[in-house]
Amino acid sequence: MSLPNQNPDLEDSINVSEAHERVVREAAACARENRVVDNGIGSISIWALIACGVVLLIAGGVLAGGGDLFSYKATFREGYVRAPAPGAADSGPVPKEALAAYMAKGAKIYSAKCNGCHGSDAKGNGSTFPSLVGSAWANGETERFAMIILNGLQGPVSDGKTYGVMPPQGIGMAPEDLAGIMTYVRNNFGNTKGDVITTDMAKAAIEISAARKNAGNSVTADELTADHVKALPGAMMDPKTLLDPITLAPAKAP
Repeated sequence: MSLPNQNPDLEDSINVSEAHERVVREAAACARENRVVDNGIGSISIWALIACGVVLLIAGGVLAGGGDLFSYKATFREGYVRAPAPGAADSGPVPKEALAAYMAKGAKIYSAKCNGCHGSDAKGNGSTFPSLVGSAWANGETERFAMIILNGLQGPVSDGKTYGVMPPQGIGMAPEDLAGIMTYVRNNFGNTKGDVITTDMAKAAIEISAARKNAGNSVTADELTADHVKALPGAMMDPKTLLDPITLAPAKAP
């Protein structure tokens, strides 16, 4: 004899255990799909990761292929120069008075060419290198002084004493260098001539030196006395004239 149906509300065809397991599995799947971590941020969808990967692959291909997508040349025209901000235009170096500008140039040349022999105070050593402080030739006629610097000197100096042979310093010397060092020595170390030996005067000195009868040889006291006791040609410059300290050219009016 069969027992009466103990679950009259369920069909005989439904397997309760299987149905329960299916519900549990679906609930677990939903929980995994919609899980929220403790800080409130949800997991990233796999499709979002795939989309990011595709974008990175495309960008890498563009860059590796040398395309113009990120090319500076494709963005800015050739020869483009960005304009300065309002009020920030480059006005160049601050002008200096002529005497200060030439002396600043001369200080560098003296340090490179003269300091080793005449010393940082230009007093020499009294035996092999003469002093330039108060020197009659350094403070005297500019053509004579220029010939000594450019060609060197052998024999006695202005005080009649022989110190040895001074090597020529004019090799590779530009007119600006010669003008600077002459101005520097004549207005430093206690020397106070107050004049400016200009670049034009220095150019003339280089030409005179090249035209010497004994070109290539050191000058002597006899040659200096016979041929070069004179001022270099060229107009004198007011020591207070404002110049570009780099080029030594007259400063532009503001």
